Amino acid sequence: MEQRTDSKAGDVTVDYPALHRSVASLAEGEDDAVALMATLACEIHHADDRFDWTGFYRVVAPRLLKIGPYQGGHGCLTIPFDRGVCGACARTGEVQIVADVDAFPGHIACASSTRSEIVLPVRDRAGDLIAVLDIDSDRPHAFTEEDARELQVLLDAVFAR
Repeated sequence: MEQRTDSKAGDVTVDYPALHRSVASLAEGEDDAVALMATLACEIHHADDRFDWTGFYRVVAPRLLKIGPYQGGHGCLTIPFDRGVCGACARTGEVQIVADVDAFPGHIACASSTRSEIVLPVRDRAGDLIAVLDIDSDRPHAFTEEDARELQVLLDAVFAR
């Protein structure tokens, strides 16, 4: 997991235990990945007002992501693995926490309001990358290591079970 080097992030306001319980209840018995992505995008997006855009980019071809379920304004339709924060996550399989998107080489500006971003890998039970979860904030330094840990646990519980 990428290490965060500054400590300017605000306090985490997500009630992660409640979010985990809610998602577990809503996802129980569902095995359709797109339906699960839609549910998680909605639940996560409304869990914290730091989250300005929350969505999934699905792996649809070798080294290519395509937009999936999301909450917020329009997102980019396709992202190659060799471009942007989502591409970096897909390429490396590691969480990306970007405190200032303007300082990230090759950042793709899908929305001009985005100031910081976190992107997490989404794997199925076989360990294959099926998507990335992208959360943008209109605030700089919005995401923490706690966000990364808790969101990754949530994604693994839903998609890798």
